[in-house]
Amino acid sequence: MFDIVSEPVMVAMIGLIGGLLLGLAARMGRFCTLGAIEDLFYGDSTIRLRMWGVAIGVSIIGTFGLSALGLLDLNQTLYASRIWNPFASIFGGLVFGYGMALAGNCGYGALARMGGGDLRSFVIILVMGISAYITLGGPLSGLRIWAFGDTQAVSHTPTFAHALSNLTGIKIETAGITIGAAILALTLLDRSIRQAPAPLFWGMIVGIAITSGWAGTQWVANTGFDATPVLSHTFSAPIGETILYTMTSSGNSISFGTGSVIGVLLGAFMGSRVRGHFRWEACEDPRELRRQILGAGLMGIGAVVAVGCSIGQGLSAFSVLAYSAPVTLLCIMAGAAIGLRQLILGFAPSV
Repeated sequence: MFDIVSEPVMVAMIGLIGGLLLGLAARMGRFCTLGAIEDLFYGDSTIRLRMWGVAIGVSIIGTFGLSALGLLDLNQTLYASRIWNPFASIFGGLVFGYGMALAGNCGYGALARMGGGDLRSFVIILVMGISAYITLGGPLSGLRIWAFGDTQAVSHTPTFAHALSNLTGIKIETAGITIGAAILALTLLDRSIRQAPAPLFWGMIVGIAITSGWAGTQWVANTGFDATPVLSHTFSAPIGETILYTMTSSGNSISFGTGSVIGVLLGAFMGSRVRGHFRWEACEDPRELRRQILGAGLMGIGAVVAVGCSIGQGLSAFSVLAYSAPVTLLCIMAGAAIGLRQLILGFAPSV
């Protein structure tokens, strides 16, 4: 097959398929990180937060199911093969979450809104992608490594599945599936999500999209000739990759991240057209644009420090039960809560 389609193109196509599902989930299922947090704190609704629970549970079961079938080596996955620095997760998560509130979207959400015609999100995407690359390998990379160490260094990192396996003696795959099933069961205990077929369906689709990334990149790594990293979806550095690829495609290879970003844009475009929600929008308030640019810059920095955004850590890392996932996700939620409080209520004490 690789005589017809090169490995980078194949990996990008795998990212594209998963990205399409994620884009459709955002526009047709209203799957959104910041939206779920806003609904929790200010909308008196947990439906979209429970969509996350469904997505996390399904992705964990799918990921460890792949491992049980011999279709995935968990030790090769990004978040189980990198050094974990808890302080990086805390700092990066808080900065990302606060930036997300200022910008009004995470990177994934901005891509989904851009696919629906929102040109304000185009600015967020550009600034976030550039900021991520500045922090990853640009002028801020030295400061990042000095403060938090080289989190990109290879190291087999234990996970919650390893901890449960060591505690009970069961296989790691069984431990992972058990944890995933428990998360899914706890999520479905609430009647509101069980009586909402659309959120339940789209939460499952998101979980499947995350699983597809691991399955596809592992297959290419096993059957191809190049050293292909085993990845799933995240939207921080891949946005920067996509920007760089559009400028240097003749001397640069397409990647899973590039396919994923383009897939979300296309899926969101299709979803918004089906729903009749597509319309061109632009920013008319310079103060709003300034706030969004600042938020996007903070998201790029925070995501690289934490080694993943709300999707990368909140779903992809969670699917392999990395220790970093819940820590980063909770800090993202805390940072977003602080930012939303500032925007909605201000910090002045109530009289």
